[in-house]
Amino acid sequence: MNDRRARVLDEVTRRGSVTVAELASILGVSGMTVRRDLDVLARQGVLDKVHGGATAPRSSTGLGTYDPSGLGPRHDLGSRHDPGLRRDPGLRRDPAAATRQAEQDAAEASVAELVATLVEPGMAVGLSSGSATLAVARALVGVPDLTVVTNSLRIADLLQRVSAADDSAAQSVVLTGGVRTPADALVGPVAVRSLGHLHCDVVMIGVHGIDQHAGFTTKNLLEAETNRAFISAGSSVTVVADHTRWGRVGLTTVVDLDAVDRVVVDDGLEDEHAEVLRPLVNELWVASPAAPAHT
Repeated sequence: MNDRRARVLDEVTRRGSVTVAELASILGVSGMTVRRDLDVLARQGVLDKVHGGATAPRSSTGLGTYDPSGLGPRHDLGSRHDPGLRRDPGLRRDPAAATRQAEQDAAEASVAELVATLVEPGMAVGLSSGSATLAVARALVGVPDLTVVTNSLRIADLLQRVSAADDSAAQSVVLTGGVRTPADALVGPVAVRSLGHLHCDVVMIGVHGIDQHAGFTTKNLLEAETNRAFISAGSSVTVVADHTRWGRVGLTTVVDLDAVDRVVVDDGLEDEHAEVLRPLVNELWVASPAAPAHT
């Protein structure tokens, strides 16, 4: 076991649970590196990997469920810990759903690692709400002197907790304000007005669907309006999505496919679908966990 993985195991054993973001901050490495270490250690049976982090093996803790609050077994993963660690109880009852979720997490992590190469210290970065942009936020942990503009309460909570835990990873977070959705996104006229006065070096947008005819779509009209404001605020705009977004069509179009600078997806996108998408966008980047690349 190398020194870094030994440190990971020590943190998990000592604390009982730890998030990917926390480990990335402690070790000074990327979120993808931490996830690979957790994969190795989980296969060795020395820890349990969960959505967004790891826990000590249940056999060694005697706990039936992970309890970050210390208040008893009824308290599952939630917003008092890492929002990225929230687990749907249904996933525990449905192994197939849990597998699909794990695959989506891995796909979004690979996309996030590639997108993070667009970001340099001192930049202003816009992140819309969504699971893909939350993965980007995790990948940006440790990049110094960033100002992150977001309408996602989960992203803001993640970055503020990391900054509080490690001054060297301090990042400024600007919340747009607005009406709160069930997904903890702030949308509507207040968010749009806020974004109208801001200028970001790079903006990353998550979407519900990507379709050759409908463009980038979402299920929420106010979210679409807010995302368009994000796009207008960015000098460079990237849509981030896992491959399952291809072919989905939400209620409303956010923008056309050629209205952003690039689209970044994972390598689960079928070749035939990539060939359809490529001529319709300005740039298509395809991320692989092993060897990120763009075309």
